[in-house]
Amino acid sequence: MADVTTTQAPPSLATRYREARALTETLAGPLSAEDQTVQSMPDVSPTKWHRAHTSWFFETFLLRDRLEGYRTFDDAYAFLFNSYYVSVGDRHTRAERGLISRPGIAEIARYRAHVDESMDRLLLGDLDAGAATLAELGIHHEQQHQELLLMDIKHVLSRNPTRPAYQPFLAAPGPTGDALPATPPGTGGWGWSEHPGGIVEIGHDGEGFAFDNELPRHPVLLRPFALADAPVSCGDWLAFMDDGGYTRPELWLSEGWAAAQASGWDAPLYWFRDLEDRADAWQVFTLGGPRPVSAREPVCHVSLYEADAFARWAGCRLPTELEWEAAAGTGDPVAGHLELDRLHPRPAGPDLPGGGVWQWTSSSYAPYPGFRTAPGAVGEYNGKFMVNQYVLRGGSCATPAGHWRATYRNFFPASSRWAFAGVRVARDG
Repeated sequence: MADVTTTQAPPSLATRYREARALTETLAGPLSAEDQTVQSMPDVSPTKWHRAHTSWFFETFLLRDRLEGYRTFDDAYAFLFNSYYVSVGDRHTRAERGLISRPGIAEIARYRAHVDESMDRLLLGDLDAGAATLAELGIHHEQQHQELLLMDIKHVLSRNPTRPAYQPFLAAPGPTGDALPATPPGTGGWGWSEHPGGIVEIGHDGEGFAFDNELPRHPVLLRPFALADAPVSCGDWLAFMDDGGYTRPELWLSEGWAAAQASGWDAPLYWFRDLEDRADAWQVFTLGGPRPVSAREPVCHVSLYEADAFARWAGCRLPTELEWEAAAGTGDPVAGHLELDRLHPRPAGPDLPGGGVWQWTSSSYAPYPGFRTAPGAVGEYNGKFMVNQYVLRGGSCATPAGHWRATYRNFFPASSRWAFAGVRVARDG
């Protein structure tokens, strides 16, 4: 406890804690015990694991050392629900989380209630500044896992041959006209936001919450560029596919071409056609079940490799994360947000220019000049992953409201497709 200055915790901290915890349970609510136990690939975690791990985070980093008289719910959970914090202790193998049938969802619910009751006592008491900072981090950590929960259960349900819906009542696509091809790139399909370049400030300004990877704010020099005013649509992507986009190696990075060939990619993840009639229109699996691909919606669930190939085909390129942030400015005009009645990208418009998809950039995930990891075990949160990953910016239809900002740096390996990731192209000015 480096900082022992005490202060009365702001009421909003306890309130926001309860709201975040409640949303996790709301998202898990439609799922059966069987749904919550399945792990469909190594990158996916079972829903009940997300529920337990987020509780473990508060228990491990706050309650055990900062709440007098706190007793852990079950000592075995320290092994089962640690994710990647090596300095905290041993962990269960990530790829085998789906093999843990016990504890079940009822016991996980009791665990969450145990942690929540204790966190209430902690947050409503005299809280030192360090504990308040960790509680804020824990809330944002839970929000990250809410998006992961939706990403993961979508993949789980997609592997079921019956393609069951997470929520059958989720909003359907717009009018039938949405299924018509969009304007092809290069013929007026996008508008452009011009940026003059020059020296700009990048990174979080220190007001409000930020992850350590958003710091420190620093100047960078940019050449003039332009950023498309909307993400690439499914109609744009269909034009790319119709022009042989997945069969033209000259469009692809070498590793991307190898990945596409090895995995048999011929469309975004979750797109499919009737196996008995390959001429049928493309369908897409959503959290509301299968439906026709809507040409005006942003394309989603594509890898960095696919995004880069599309940009080359369109005579453009992917923006750097520095360009993306400079174009966004101090606001967040291209973010997405979680809508419980939709949970799917929607056509870009004034209220949601980004259409609800993260956007790949060409920037490798690396530390900013002067970056320092946080002291202690929470220093493992971001810094140690700064290798072999690429940055995405914006937000998605699964990103909780209030969690995103212009400086937010999401990151995944270049081959990842199960995130709600789309494309926004750029060009030189």
